[in-house]
Amino acid sequence: MTDVQDQLDDEAVGLMAFQVWSYKQGELVSLLIHIGDRLGLYEAMAGAGPLSAAELAERAGGLSERWVREWASSMVAAKLIDHRPGAEGDGNRFELSPAGRAVLVDEEASLFTAVGAFSGPMDPDLVDDLTECFRTGIGLPYDRLGPSGAHQTERTLGPWARLALVPVIIPMLDGVEARLQSGIDVVDVGCGAGVALEALASAYPASRFVGYDPSRHAIERATAKLAHLDNVQLVHGRAEDLPGAASFDLALTFDCLHDMTRPDDALAAVRTALRDDGTLLVKEIRCADTLGENMRNPMLAMMFGFSITSCMSSATSEPGGMGLGTVGLPESKLRELSEAAGFTSLTRHDPGESANVYYEVRP
Repeated sequence: MTDVQDQLDDEAVGLMAFQVWSYKQGELVSLLIHIGDRLGLYEAMAGAGPLSAAELAERAGGLSERWVREWASSMVAAKLIDHRPGAEGDGNRFELSPAGRAVLVDEEASLFTAVGAFSGPMDPDLVDDLTECFRTGIGLPYDRLGPSGAHQTERTLGPWARLALVPVIIPMLDGVEARLQSGIDVVDVGCGAGVALEALASAYPASRFVGYDPSRHAIERATAKLAHLDNVQLVHGRAEDLPGAASFDLALTFDCLHDMTRPDDALAAVRTALRDDGTLLVKEIRCADTLGENMRNPMLAMMFGFSITSCMSSATSEPGGMGLGTVGLPESKLRELSEAAGFTSLTRHDPGESANVYYEVRP
């Protein structure tokens, strides 16, 4: 043991230890972001200028000053909020910057809002089940994440659906916007809690929309969310349950093909249900063919974390599942699968989003 210890590079060991502990720090900061969101602390700070801990506690509904002070200090340490000495010597004051507001509060107005991605600690039983997946090779179905899984996805995708889908993404597609305005039949495969359906059905009232999703929790949330729209129908089902005849002019799959056990079968079902002059719009994770190429993504470790806890797990939840996972569907693989399903044309659109690219796929 002494010989091994003597051979260690102290600087390398120190850097490795720092790297490892930095992930523990991230775990705890993630929890505190969730708590701040849950208690409305960020919202209470938005536009309020510098606040003492007592003022922030009061604005957030009469919370404990001592607990709020510790939380706010942690956010300063994490460089998520600013602080300054009190103007009258009454201790630190805390302030949320405009950038902080855009990322941590403004779900209705900012494409950069990220706070919805943060949730409480994972259920220990779920961790046990994920550990067992490594032994069996069979993953967990999406609904194993419970209602919080659908809720977290809804909040994460909501700003994009409200602010980018209609004004930015749809106009990229050849002729699709005009057809939506005139009135066509649209299916959203993997519609989740209905955030995209709500944006589209509201913007294009002459068109008719159907959403499919295998998640009971997601369909329940979508049913409540879309009750005010009379041009939307929901189906608790998977892509393979689509009509066996050409019924739709536009099909959508948003961030979900890589989650499916059989994306090849799903694409084949979409092709059958899509009219010959129709369009399939695929939103997928920005990724490359190899791990080396993907290492250019500074958030790659998080992507693999999402994959193991959700995407790849769902994609292996049935025997024979393809198990693509979060970064498992680069353009080359989508081309291969879409051609095998009977599509003949694939055009890549890149509006500059950090995480996603889009594919216009035609029969």
